[in-house]
Amino acid sequence: MKNFNIYITAGLVGLLVTTSCKKLNLTPPSQIPVSLSFQSVKDAKIWDTGLYGLFRGIQNGSYVSYSDVQGDQLNATLDFGNRSGSPHRWDLQGDDQTIAPMWAGYYNVIANINTAIAGFKTITPASTAETAQLNQYTGDMYLARAYCYHKLITRWAKPYETATAATDLGVPLITVFDLNGAPPRASVKAVYDQILADITTAKTLLASVAGTQGAKTFTIDVAVALEARVRLYMHDYTGAYTAAQSLITANKYPLITTAAALQTYWYTDGVQESIYQPAASLTELPAAMALYLSYKSGNSAYDPDFVPTQGIYDLYPVGDIRKTTYFALSPVKVGSTSATIQLVNKYPGNPALYTGTFVTSNYVNAPKVFRIGEIYTIAAEAAIGAGSEPNAITALTALRVARGETPVVATGAALVQAVRDERTRELAFEGFRLDDLTRWHLGFTRLTPQITSIIYTGAAYNLQTQVADANKFVWPIPSNDLTINKNLIPNPGY
Repeated sequence: MKNFNIYITAGLVGLLVTTSCKKLNLTPPSQIPVSLSFQSVKDAKIWDTGLYGLFRGIQNGSYVSYSDVQGDQLNATLDFGNRSGSPHRWDLQGDDQTIAPMWAGYYNVIANINTAIAGFKTITPASTAETAQLNQYTGDMYLARAYCYHKLITRWAKPYETATAATDLGVPLITVFDLNGAPPRASVKAVYDQILADITTAKTLLASVAGTQGAKTFTIDVAVALEARVRLYMHDYTGAYTAAQSLITANKYPLITTAAALQTYWYTDGVQESIYQPAASLTELPAAMALYLSYKSGNSAYDPDFVPTQGIYDLYPVGDIRKTTYFALSPVKVGSTSATIQLVNKYPGNPALYTGTFVTSNYVNAPKVFRIGEIYTIAAEAAIGAGSEPNAITALTALRVARGETPVVATGAALVQAVRDERTRELAFEGFRLDDLTRWHLGFTRLTPQITSIIYTGAAYNLQTQVADANKFVWPIPSNDLTINKNLIPNPGY
């Protein structure tokens, strides 16, 4: 007969399930059973530290780039080597070995969180100070779970619509660790209800953790920022506006107004606009974003996987400080073809995080998970949805003027488009584009390229066209999960 034991590696959060015969039921010397890992608040701190390590791991690389690569703003170069090819061509399948690990990545974080939440309840703090610490660690867990579920429901389910959310299929909703569980897909509404409940709990537990620029751990402001994002996606415009406006009026994270300061923010990881910016160091590097640059010293030129379209570059007016920050006119050599074009320069790599002996960047920057620029776009869009164009104009104009644009002068449909365009400009290449098109119920034709001689062309590439609400705006439930868990139902089109 086999016994099941769960161990936690000292200093890390990571569930390891082992099976063994009774005589071999021994604890590995470098690990302790999970049942013994919740003895004190110090133990809770270890789990909390581990959470932040796992959480940072889902903030960069394909977790960010995939939804942009699938959208309308990028072209695949002839040297892209089919990296991120399936989303770019819209031929996603359930066995896609880059999407499936993201699904697993979010659920791995959730599994650890569920274990920690249950374990924290068994800890008895020894003092008032320890009670406050345990509350903070617990709040971190609830907030991270809300974040992960929002990512899952956004990419693997239909967008939230009040009329159908109670019947639309969401994702499996797991709040208790169960090794043998085979949960069905909860409704979109049920998942969003859980997200809001977790945010509410987190706000209570983190109420005394004040927000600061570039916070490396969760604060009350991070909880409010996530709430604003979630409520916008739910079309709870009044709630989204209230949450966003509270962060704006507090003025803790003033908008950057010069190109030099914005470049410092993005290139060397400044903190002025960051509500939450995970730690990054030479010993704990986040994932790289090399797909947009990839300098080849032998050619004295860049060889990126993806280049921005002319259409997205032209969306920024002359004088917009983001135009000279998010893009850089650079030499490229793709195959045997050389050219000078605009490249995405939002992730050039922080020199403080360079590794190896070469001068060229490894394209690692600290992720900016929540920042005030997004909050202004939420306030503007939510104000329109809540029926207040003046409030929308105020938020939109503040962002535009800070970035070097003129105040907005628009009403009605023109104002809606102005808000969407500004969100596109502000959040370009940060992983929001496909989500925005999905919840706006908009199709697209990929924007005009800068150059055709170095990119793949044709219907699957630069001419890619998708109608609104096409099936593959929603990603496939991984085939392996469908095989193992017979209670799961695949998404349409897969």
